[in-house]
This record gives sequence, structure tokens and C-alpha cells, in this order.
Amino acid sequence: MKILENKVALITGGNSGIGLATACRFAREGAQVIITARRQVVLDEAIERIGHDAVGLRGDVADLEHHAAVATHVRERFGALDIYMANAGVLTINGSAAVSPEEFDAQFSVNTRGVFFGVQAMVPVMRTGSSIIVTSSLASARVLPGHAVYAGAKAAVEAFARSWALELKDRGIRVNVLSPGPVDTAIVEKLGVSESDRPAFLQAMSDRIPAGRMGAAEELASAALFLASSESSFVNGAELRVDGGMYLS
Repeated sequence: MKILENKVALITGGNSGIGLATACRFAREGAQVIITARRQVVLDEAIERIGHDAVGLRGDVADLEHHAAVATHVRERFGALDIYMANAGVLTINGSAAVSPEEFDAQFSVNTRGVFFGVQAMVPVMRTGSSIIVTSSLASARVLPGHAVYAGAKAAVEAFARSWALELKDRGIRVNVLSPGPVDTAIVEKLGVSESDRPAFLQAMSDRIPAGRMGAAEELASAALFLASSESSFVNGAELRVDGGMYLS
């Protein structure tokens, strides 16, 4: 029997990077996968890649009505939810002195507000014994240049997760944090790194990681699978660092 057989899993930002790799892994392990994304075209491409009758729902996690609509869809179509991975996020690198109120609000709206109200909306449709996974970042604990706002947003969701682990104990719902280090995904291009500069960038990042390389999205997906499944049944309120040891360096 597959490890997530007969489970219903919802992953926000499941169209790329860690979210997409996790959606693919969950689907292969037997879960009915639902992903969300803001743009229909990337949502359609992701659904085709995931296969296994995955479902895509378009919407923005910063929009609270989106969460309510997704919760209703889950209840009406699947009955209940077993796994919720609050993974959608945005990153803008900028020194604190140059951060505008608009930039600040944009990061907190998605990375913090969207996580909080997403969990608030999904908990009522989650089965007893379910699993919530919140995607954070190494940046919350280790100072990285230009990451102050992002780090603050991620530190907040880690605090949320600890509170939720206790608040939801009577439902048997476990809440854990997945904290990635540098991962070789499309975000490298989004940071403005050109294709010609990519090898030097990856090498510079790898030199800072005890493992000697950047992570792969599939490695984060394996960690998410552990937190989502009964293999981690006694793990609650924890932060799982998947960063090649960079936290220590």
C-alpha cells in the first residue's frame, strides 16, 4: 500500500519548485492532490505534469475569499482534507533602507497573512489526525543579505505553527514546519541571475553549504512526505531543517 493511499492533500503554490515536486511525490504515493496557483496557464501545466487526477484551483493566497472557496470545494468534492501544505510564498531581496511599504505588505500578505488565514479556513474541513505543513526558510534563523522582510514573515509563520500544534491537539492535527535552505529551482532566475551567471552563482552558494551543493526540490518533497505521513506520527510542533547543514555554517 502506498504511504498516502486514500489521503487528500492540498498544496498552495503547487505549480513550481518545492510545491510542484511535493505535489508529484504525494500523487505517486497515492494521495488525491489539489494545488493552487495564481495563474491558470502555469496551473494547467503543473496539473499535466503531476497527473494522477490532480486538481488545480486558481487563486491568490493573499485573498481571504480564495481560502473560503477552496475549503468549500474540498468539502463538496472530497468530503475532507488530510494534508494541508501552506507553501505559497514570494521573495523580494532588498536592503531594509530601500524597502517600500508596498513591498513590505506584498511579502507579508502572501508569506504570513496568507498562511494564517489559509490554515484558519482549512482546519474545519480537516479530518482528525491530519497533518499541516508550513513552509518556512533558513532565512528566518540565519541573517542573509536583503532578506530582512522575508525573514520576518517566515519567523512569524514558525511562531504560528507552534501555537497551532497546541491549539489543535484535541483534534489530533499535527503542525510542523519545513525549513529549506538554498534549493536549485526557478527562483534562481527570479532573483535576476542570468543563465551565463548561473554556474558561478550555484558554486558560490554551494561553497557556503556543508553538504557542498544546493538542494533539489525532490529532496524537500521527501521531507514533506515524511511530515505528511504516519511515519512522523510522533512529530508535532517541530521545525525540520533541510538545508545541507547551512544553518550551522
